[in-house]
Amino acid sequence: MLILNSGGTFNKRYNSITGELEVPFDNNSLELILQSVNQKFPLAGVVYKDSLDMTLDDRSKLADIIRESEENIFIVIHGTDTMHLSAEFFAEVFEDKIIILTGSMVPFEIDKVEASFNLGMAIGFSKAMQKPGVYICMSGLIERFDLLEKNRIIGKFEFVK
Repeated sequence: MLILNSGGTFNKRYNSITGELEVPFDNNSLELILQSVNQKFPLAGVVYKDSLDMTLDDRSKLADIIRESEENIFIVIHGTDTMHLSAEFFAEVFEDKIIILTGSMVPFEIDKVEASFNLGMAIGFSKAMQKPGVYICMSGLIERFDLLEKNRIIGKFEFVK
């Protein structure tokens, strides 16, 4: 398994100078969570962006890493606003990989529970899943990417109606 960090709210930290939440160019949040696990997981920071700023080039960069990797299972930390776009892109490109996109609605720096829970669920699911596909792990749900969507009104992911 390989964990790829692309930024998003999961990673955001408060900048006391600008007064804004920013996506830092590091993997600190993930590294802190993974320190509590008794197993080492490979982690690569690829794109450090809010998902609203993700481009086709960013998605292609992630896809290139997945394509060139010897791994078959990938967890992609991703912002929630365009997670579905990246998931759809990956589904069009890969048929033989297990790709799980996860993130959080609240930055790890502000509330450590949601980000840690989502990453933990994604890791557990990756160990049990044998069928290739692209999945989303958010809000206590893990399902094929086209069966979950972000409900912006209530701030959670839910099954597509």
